Amino acid sequence: MWTILFLLAFFGLLSCGMPIFLVLGLISAVLFLVSGEPLIGIAQVIIDQLNSSTLMSLPLFVMAAAFMRHGGIARALVDLASAWLGGIRGSLGLVTVVSCTLFAAICGSSVATALAMGTILLPAMLERGYPRSFALGVIGASGTIGIVIPPSLALILYGIVTDQSVPRLFLAGILPGILQAAAFFGWVWYDARRRNFPIEPSMPMGERLRLTLRALPAMAVPVVVLVGIYGGFVTVTEAAALSAVVALIVSLFFYRGFPVTATLRVITDALRSAGTIMFIVASALVFGHWMTESGIPAKLVTFTVSHGFTTWEFLLTINVLLLVLGCFLEVIATLLVVMPVLAPALIPLGVDPVHFAIIFTHNMEIGLVHPPVGLNLFVLSTISAAPISEVIRGILPFLVLLLIVLTLITYVPVLTLWLPNLVFGH
Repeated sequence: MWTILFLLAFFGLLSCGMPIFLVLGLISAVLFLVSGEPLIGIAQVIIDQLNSSTLMSLPLFVMAAAFMRHGGIARALVDLASAWLGGIRGSLGLVTVVSCTLFAAICGSSVATALAMGTILLPAMLERGYPRSFALGVIGASGTIGIVIPPSLALILYGIVTDQSVPRLFLAGILPGILQAAAFFGWVWYDARRRNFPIEPSMPMGERLRLTLRALPAMAVPVVVLVGIYGGFVTVTEAAALSAVVALIVSLFFYRGFPVTATLRVITDALRSAGTIMFIVASALVFGHWMTESGIPAKLVTFTVSHGFTTWEFLLTINVLLLVLGCFLEVIATLLVVMPVLAPALIPLGVDPVHFAIIFTHNMEIGLVHPPVGLNLFVLSTISAAPISEVIRGILPFLVLLLIVLTLITYVPVLTLWLPNLVFGH
């Protein structure tokens, strides 16, 4: 009974336009009261849960992403991809996939990737005669790679909520991210030949080398993060701080994307975004605490085992559930609502939490381009002034590819676990 009332209240308040952090906070307060716990316990839970050094990496990575989005790094990566993909039919479409993959490996945000790349590549593709629906589809779909390739904000949150190693999660996302990029690359190459898209001219080797050298400072950010973490030199939080500093230096002095006087404005925008995320996290942690104390996760395990669900059936059911939730909720909200319930059930049901992290984030990738609430759909509709129906039409082939990749990730766990097990052991 309480579960039904909770679901009705949750989706009812969201449909009325109430911010997700208020919905979670209000429902958590009601649940505390109903269960007889004092409301002062909410403040104590927030203080205890937010006292996490890993959690402090979130606003720092958000700030690094803001510097990169405004600082000209996206343009340098597009030029790099264009230098080496000229002479192939559908070059600009292929450049989009590669540029989004590189930018995702730097900023960790799918929406930021779609926004930065869409602003640069969409006008270029339209000018060269690409159908607008195709251009919107490839940009929107390629932007989703940002949520799984490290440093991923969603994987950091997953590690905090489920108490998993963030460096291990980062490694788990690399091969699935490359697999997704390869699937998109192959489709764009095939579709370009089928529909006779234009060929961009091939550049002389000297120009290719010049653009490659110009893009090297942009690649300093993932190098700092990955070498720092896996070399044992810095923690995840320290790597996040270094990535923000490096992104600022590269943006100001190498690419001059914004003047020094505009630095405060960019920082303000980043802090506003980070503050929004932290509010959601705080309210969701309270909700997760109540869920754990209520015993609902244990009941979920008991229900699943008593009904004879095998591991593959459980994963199939959860995938369907996540795909449905992804139609209505954004990534962080889904993660912070669902994972406190599912996390304790994974190991008893034979599911590796690191493997499930990539299953979860890939589902959230699909949610970003899945109607009716996919954030990337609205980002692209806004920057292109195209109706949302046109964006959806362009994204459909990529949705099919995303579902195929999801099936592979779900039922071939070696794709996610091989690299972290190689580095850290079992």
